[in-house]
Amino acid sequence: MAGETVITIVGNLTADPELRTTRNGGTVANFSIAATPRVYDRQSQQWVDGDVLFLRCTAWRDLAEHCAQSLGKGMRVIAQGRLQQRSYQAQDGSNRTVIELQVDEIGPSLRYATAQVQKMQSGGYQGGNANGGGYQQPQQARQQPQAPADDPWGAPAGEPDF
Repeated sequence: MAGETVITIVGNLTADPELRTTRNGGTVANFSIAATPRVYDRQSQQWVDGDVLFLRCTAWRDLAEHCAQSLGKGMRVIAQGRLQQRSYQAQDGSNRTVIELQVDEIGPSLRYATAQVQKMQSGGYQGGNANGGGYQQPQQARQQPQAPADDPWGAPAGEPDF
């Protein structure tokens, strides 16, 4: 939507995503991401952690369930979504305002880890490529698939000619 602030954050989950169901039957996952910038201090010649940013995040519907099934405390993730400001009245009667990330996309960071991705069979959006947009990796050790001898696409690709 126009006028929304879209951001991408890379950080670690501070706890497992909390999955709950709303009064009207919607599924929502709540979690926080902690992002700590690192800067190089030339005087001490060491990397120093900066101030931590804790960002509260919300994922809805199928994405909420996928987050709860796939993500856990301490995991490094990359999340993209829309910043939203929400005001409410606390139990003590004070008015409070929070800024949170409505997550549109999230996944594990592969910088320091590996992941196995599995397509979910649901009635929702399937993605934009020809095979339905999903990815599937077997749970066993990955092996290079062998193409049939008569498959013209089975030959290894050469150098791209840019």
